Amino acid sequence: MDLSQVLPTSVEWWQVLLAVVVVIAGWILSRVARKATIVLLRRAPSVSELVTTFIARFVSYAIVLLSVAVALAVLGVNMQPLLAIAVVLAVVAVLVLRGVADNFAAGVVIQASRPLVLGDELQVEGVDGTPTIGVVTDLNSRTVVLETYDGRTIHVPNAKMVQEPIVNHSTAGLRRSEVQVRAERGGGEAEELLALIAEAAASVPGVDQTKPAFTAAVSISPERLTARVLYWHAPTVGLTVTAAVVRAVTSALVAAGVDSTVTSDPGLPPLVPSDSV
Repeated sequence: MDLSQVLPTSVEWWQVLLAVVVVIAGWILSRVARKATIVLLRRAPSVSELVTTFIARFVSYAIVLLSVAVALAVLGVNMQPLLAIAVVLAVVAVLVLRGVADNFAAGVVIQASRPLVLGDELQVEGVDGTPTIGVVTDLNSRTVVLETYDGRTIHVPNAKMVQEPIVNHSTAGLRRSEVQVRAERGGGEAEELLALIAEAAASVPGVDQTKPAFTAAVSISPERLTARVLYWHAPTVGLTVTAAVVRAVTSALVAAGVDSTVTSDPGLPPLVPSDSV
């Protein structure tokens, strides 16, 4: 490119003075605009500090670049070749940084809409296609960091969190779990046995008392009873509470002299002879 086509042939002293004034004014205006943007965005509770800082810096840099362009125009610089170069560089940057930009933009959306926050328990699709559950430990411009209960750390790209379904176990504040009970009736009333099981589950520390535990009969015969025990608890203590419920229900049935099997993983019906009719 021939610089003679860009640079001015002559520059007057007043043009230099005016260009300097424009640049200084632009710099001062950028500082004021940055502070004003931060103050304004901090009044919006849904906008995070990361998004606020990014927008404020973007506004500041845009004003500085605009003032420099105006100053060059005052000096008589031909801006058309420079604008063409800027457009080409911008297109190349977009193509090269497309993945990074997608994740950053998705991170801004997550920070603004807040579908998840630190400490939430999420279920996402793992690398092998199976569901993976973990607790959010960090939110950054590129990924959402999850820590699983078996000690693994998973970095999920922000774009994936926005584009694909995620399950947030913590939004409602409580999560329901269940165990299955198969017990011999021994001639007793089914309702009494169901009430005994529900009372034992409700007595476990960690089981929410605002939504009482209850039992739902799956099958009842003269010899056996199969029931689901449903209870609510905090999202991140499900495994601990479920183990305690299994122990409590088993102890209650043993104390009542009832032979039973209590499991947290309902499986296929056992291969046993059919009940007599």
